[in-house]
Amino acid sequence: MESLEPNKKHYLSWPVIALIDFVTIISFENIFYPFQNQGLSVVISWIFLLFAYVIPYALISSQMSLTFDNQAGGLASWVRHSSNDTLGYWTSWMYWVQSVPYIVDVSNSVIVSFSWMFLGNNTLDDKMSPFWFGILTFVIILLFILLENVIKNSLELLSLIGGGAMFIMSALFVLLAGYAVMHGHHIATQPFNWGAFKPSFSLKYFSTTGLLIFAMSGAELAAPYVVQMRDPKHEFPKAMWLLAIMTGFLTIFGTLALAMFFNANHIPHDFKMNGPYYAFQLLGNSLGVGKLLMYIFAVVQAIFMMAQLAVLLDASSRVFAGDVADKFMPKWLTKKNKNGRPIHSYTMTTGLSLFLLLLTGTLPNINTIYNWLLNINGIISPYKTCWVFFAFVAMRWQQDKFHSDYTFIKNRTGALLVGGWCLAFTFICATLGFIPQEAKFGTGAFNHQLLLNFITVIVLFGLGFVMPWLRKREQRRAGLID
Repeated sequence: MESLEPNKKHYLSWPVIALIDFVTIISFENIFYPFQNQGLSVVISWIFLLFAYVIPYALISSQMSLTFDNQAGGLASWVRHSSNDTLGYWTSWMYWVQSVPYIVDVSNSVIVSFSWMFLGNNTLDDKMSPFWFGILTFVIILLFILLENVIKNSLELLSLIGGGAMFIMSALFVLLAGYAVMHGHHIATQPFNWGAFKPSFSLKYFSTTGLLIFAMSGAELAAPYVVQMRDPKHEFPKAMWLLAIMTGFLTIFGTLALAMFFNANHIPHDFKMNGPYYAFQLLGNSLGVGKLLMYIFAVVQAIFMMAQLAVLLDASSRVFAGDVADKFMPKWLTKKNKNGRPIHSYTMTTGLSLFLLLLTGTLPNINTIYNWLLNINGIISPYKTCWVFFAFVAMRWQQDKFHSDYTFIKNRTGALLVGGWCLAFTFICATLGFIPQEAKFGTGAFNHQLLLNFITVIVLFGLGFVMPWLRKREQRRAGLID
């Protein structure tokens, strides 16, 4: 019968939706830089964020997705329909442009994973100059943009393989780390007691929390796929719960497992870039299998990062061109090709990626480039996430105007308090993220990175003012306005 229905709709199941979102939200490497920044106390941060932030975030995304389930623009549609066209435009711009540093960062990670596959060690920084590292990153971005427009269903396939394999590897690391400790492996972090978990509420502690938000945010990226579910009313909340559970498991138990192999008080300087490979190498040595687990992880990491790249390029471009007020966006930028993809937004992505790569060329080595791009994501991504909670507050404030098959917190006042808390917390953490984290205050490196932070944010967000101006020029040439 299926052969007689060639146009029969293809539905995505809720576990697939969860995996598609999982590959954009959290990966094994995302637990490494918070561990380096906050030490063992980050476990308390993860637990707090899971219950006070991640679960509300996922369920807020569920309600918003089902309230605006017939809108193609995802978060931009939420803001546009709960407030006005102008804020909807700014949401779409910030949502799209915040993905650019992450796309560059993920492309960097692809290179690092292949370097461990072929070199088997951490010598990439010695064997490759920052210039060639940037060129190769740019080539990977271009290659994936081309593949997205050629390979049908590449997004779903990569997400299933990459997301599933990464979660299995992460769970395997946690379980095998526990097995190793129970069979005589010495716990590297000492003292390993309740006092070691106590957070030190310093400026550095709060300035690095934006990276935790960046590591755990992205539930709203699944919104454009609601229309591809058979029963979104019941299935989408399930996907969000599964997403929150997987995220909580990886962050909390993954960090505890790291403390088994790394001294939280003396962490390698290249821990953010190479830490995951060190972890599986140490685990393999402890279990007597040498580098085997490290090589397996390098392959899985490469697939996972390529899946992230595919999801980011697809979902962010769809948000950007899917539901934006006509008066703000130039027609050439929202134009779609025969496959329904906004091809010129890919061109913009390529250009801004090149801009970021030129900025990274002023940094001394690959490790510094890698760390700086992570920190930029810890600023820009939380600013974007603020719009999720803004849209929720705006919608619940005027909730009689909207209908949803799912409601997060039926009491209006309670919903507004939770949404307002998430909004304020996210904005403060994003702003504190401007403070460089790897350089000491007052040094040349600190001032250099602080300047790069401001330049990047001003350029990426500031370009949003240019688009409405270009649209007005188009309209004047067409005689639509004076």
